[in-house]
Amino acid sequence: MNTLLFLIKTSLEDFRRNKIRTLLTSLGILIGISSVVLLMAMGLGLKRYISRQFESMGSNTIFIMPGQMTQTGPQGSFGGIQFDDKDVRTVKRVRHVLYTVPVYIKFSKISGDSDTKTFQIMATTSDFFSVTSIDAETGRLFNKSDEGKGAKVVVLGSKVAEDLFGSASRALGKSVTVEGSGYKIIGVAKSKGGGGSLNVPSVDERAYMPFKSSLSFNPNKKYFAIYVKADSSDTIGSVKTDIQDVLLKRYSSDDFSVAEQTEVLNSINSIFSILNTVLVAIAAISLIVGGVGIMNIMYVSVVERIREIGIRRAIGATKKDILYLFLTEAILLSTLGGILALLLSAVVVFFMQRLFPAYIDTATVALALGASSFVGIVFGVLPAKKAAQLSPIEAIRYE
Repeated sequence: MNTLLFLIKTSLEDFRRNKIRTLLTSLGILIGISSVVLLMAMGLGLKRYISRQFESMGSNTIFIMPGQMTQTGPQGSFGGIQFDDKDVRTVKRVRHVLYTVPVYIKFSKISGDSDTKTFQIMATTSDFFSVTSIDAETGRLFNKSDEGKGAKVVVLGSKVAEDLFGSASRALGKSVTVEGSGYKIIGVAKSKGGGGSLNVPSVDERAYMPFKSSLSFNPNKKYFAIYVKADSSDTIGSVKTDIQDVLLKRYSSDDFSVAEQTEVLNSINSIFSILNTVLVAIAAISLIVGGVGIMNIMYVSVVERIREIGIRRAIGATKKDILYLFLTEAILLSTLGGILALLLSAVVVFFMQRLFPAYIDTATVALALGASSFVGIVFGVLPAKKAAQLSPIEAIRYE
């Protein structure tokens, strides 16, 4: 223990004498660890965000989607089948189905008073708000009467209202233009928080309209998906099986997926786990660059301190002592970079949380500190071995 404290004290003293060298060496590790931590934080935040979006729909929700939902994601969802009114009527007849909600989705430019931005349009039925637990912050949500008439009305998400009109109250009663048609704003939905990412908009970044009101830009009357609400958690298994059976009379098993909320979440989480692993692996390249920087600086340090090494050997230091001294310096340098990287990442994540629910967990902290220490050990061994192998007599005579 006394030896370890001596090595740490000696290393810190050398850092104090060479502040610029210490800072520049730690900077490489700081950048590498920061990249890894921030990517992991964003990946964790994205999982949390998507989980919240699905959890808001309740535990009895079933999703009918085109293509096959697998552990690697939805296969064939784009360019595959599209559902129609016949499918909706078929699903409605299944026992224990409380709500059957068809949804047509389209990204489109929405023009307000003085600005035009692209948001997600969801054309659906008024039951959608019951299934997804969306309430109005101001005004009202569209109802079955609006659906029946195909009224040109729209309910804006809070972010859409804020971006186009400045606030929810200012948006109410105004009109927006979507795909060349005017729609009156009858309400603004309550904010549910969280920023959208990777083309996954939040509830706040959508505009909702009755399905019939979208026929001008959806003339074929097709649906992207169908949301189903079972009447209880006890019947959700049988409802899912019955829906699969009735749809198989019209489609093949590869044409569609019937998934519970947990299955969709597991599939999406699998996708982002793979994506996050790839991104972290790419960011880890900068860790290697930082490690090479440590090795280069340590080699320079060995050359600069050859006489010091010789004197230490002459007064009794062993090869192992010299090896441990330089290895300790390398580990401390990389660990210092890792700690600074965590502090920097924490600050970045703090400001990021205003727009996106990123966060740093205990595993990320452990990985950051472990990775920085590992880099110090791996890239500090060769310079430390070189220092330990120096002959005491030649080292003292070195000019």
